[in-house]
Amino acid sequence: MLIILPLLSLMNSADCYRLLGLSGEASFEDVKSAYRGLARKYHPDVSSGDQRAKDKFIEATLAYKWLLNSLPREGTQRQTVTTQYRHQASTSKSSPSKQAKQVVPVQVNPSLSPLEQQLKASSYQQLQQLLRTQKFPRAIALVESLAQRMSRDPEVIQWQAIVYQQWGRFLIRDQQIDKARIYLRKALQTDPHNRSLWAEVEKDFRCIEQMV
Repeated sequence: MLIILPLLSLMNSADCYRLLGLSGEASFEDVKSAYRGLARKYHPDVSSGDQRAKDKFIEATLAYKWLLNSLPREGTQRQTVTTQYRHQASTSKSSPSKQAKQVVPVQVNPSLSPLEQQLKASSYQQLQQLLRTQKFPRAIALVESLAQRMSRDPEVIQWQAIVYQQWGRFLIRDQQIDKARIYLRKALQTDPHNRSLWAEVEKDFRCIEQMV
């Protein structure tokens, strides 16, 4: 299980539309079309490893995914940004028991820009999904890209180390012992002061010792 405090989603609809080059009145189909255009332009396979293009691709993907979950599909009543904000305001007045299910702890790094905070929050949600579905190579690519951009953010460093450890543990179960050792060591090198991480990695190495 990922040992990270969940982050409150800070994604803002207006910023998502801006990242995709759209207005707040854009439809679901408009969002899909805009994202396809940006993906063709900035996808890593096209941009030849250019870091700025890679960052733009990640930002566009996160904005697209956020809007994908908040916009109604075609054939349903459209919902503008203003309507979404009114809905959020009304739900905030719900009973304490319902609010407790919606609100999660958040740690805001004041050194990050608002856009970086949004990117970080959305990346966390995507990272959790990738780990739940055991898509570890994609999770590693996501967290390494995020770490390049936010190299001094302690939570991002922790996420990176934990993803390495989780991948290492999966490799042990898959009996890829040498590769597992590499990623377990990378986990400790990435976040060497994380005691909980050390405890988990020690369990993994003991498991390896029993197998060889």
